[in-house]
Amino acid sequence: MKISRRQVLKTVAATLSLPAFAQAAPAVKLAMIEGFSGGNANGGEAVFRNLVWAVERVNARGGVRTAQGARPLELVRHDSKGQIEEALSALRSAVDDGAQFILQGNSSAVTAALAEAIAKHNEREPQRRVLLLNYAAVDPALTNEKCSFWHFRFDAHAEMRMAALVSVLREDKALKSVYLINPDYSFGQAVQREARRQLAAQRPDVEIVAEELHPLLRIKDFAPYATKIKASGAQAVVTGNFSSDLTLLVKAAREIGYEGKFYTFYGNALGAPAAMGEAGIGKVIAVADWLPNVPTAASEAFYKSFRQRYPNPADDYVHMRMQLMIEALAQAIEKAGTTQAVPVANALERVSVQFSGQGGAMRAADHQFQQPLVVGVMDKVGTPGVKFDVEGSGYGFRVIKQLAPAQAEMPTACKMARVD
Repeated sequence: MKISRRQVLKTVAATLSLPAFAQAAPAVKLAMIEGFSGGNANGGEAVFRNLVWAVERVNARGGVRTAQGARPLELVRHDSKGQIEEALSALRSAVDDGAQFILQGNSSAVTAALAEAIAKHNEREPQRRVLLLNYAAVDPALTNEKCSFWHFRFDAHAEMRMAALVSVLREDKALKSVYLINPDYSFGQAVQREARRQLAAQRPDVEIVAEELHPLLRIKDFAPYATKIKASGAQAVVTGNFSSDLTLLVKAAREIGYEGKFYTFYGNALGAPAAMGEAGIGKVIAVADWLPNVPTAASEAFYKSFRQRYPNPADDYVHMRMQLMIEALAQAIEKAGTTQAVPVANALERVSVQFSGQGGAMRAADHQFQQPLVVGVMDKVGTPGVKFDVEGSGYGFRVIKQLAPAQAEMPTACKMARVD
């Protein structure tokens, strides 16, 4: 895969702040394989901004210290177009280019394919082993039956996210019926399955009036789905939809006058608040690892610094876990004293990282990062608890529940094959 001039120029942003004394050191290449075109291109670009900012911060303090000296991090983009075959092709290109760390997340199906390909590659070519750092693919299988020594997940998986949502939903005693709608692939199916399981366990009085699986990022008009939701009489929708699948769904629901709540995995970003508008106030609930209105001085300072780096409201998409991921990687490389995959993996699976008042630790048993989770409800900016809005929409999320890492933790079925 050839890297375009535009991609090269964007990559430069990740190394500009490195002090001049370290410029001669060979860079540690981080290959971001993501959909920069296709249905979730805005999601890919949004994550890239987060990772650029995190890499800049590491480089500004001198890069990572290894036995060979201080080395800068270099972030290189590869466009997978959101497709598995394109991602596998990008992986080969990234390895040939010298990348030792692969960053990906905006598709559980793609992550699963990359994890399998990396395991085979690492066995076949032990001198060119790489690690996969996952910032967003939340199919629980990736750190359960499909767990891998070479894969590390920094996002809370679907079971953890659903548990946080249900901890809020179960307190809504007036709620008696829900509609499940999700994309039809491994992630969406996991969300659907987990919603059924946790509702049965914690709110058996809540009826699931219907379940819907739809093609991923291919529906242009969600009006028929919204019509079915309204006709079902469901008082709430539970969905893992993201990107255009979420914004088009909530727009369609608003336009037909659906007045129920939305319990979402991703309702707090990428156009969803603006799409819902006034109709979303008090009705859109979102779970995240962090929200801009987390009520601490450190959190507020963190968010303000991101907005200073990216002042355009359209670029307002910041996730603490992506910052923690890069900080964790830097810490693991320095502890290992090398960028070789096995020593870094051994350090990374025991990493504990703190940043801007947030933090977490990797669980060695399955390489699932354990961190706090928060649940927020959409409201107008300026109302109590909503100091910051999202993407200049005028709406933000007031934190209504915070879960400590021990509260968000879930058991694992991982039987990891370890590597010496």
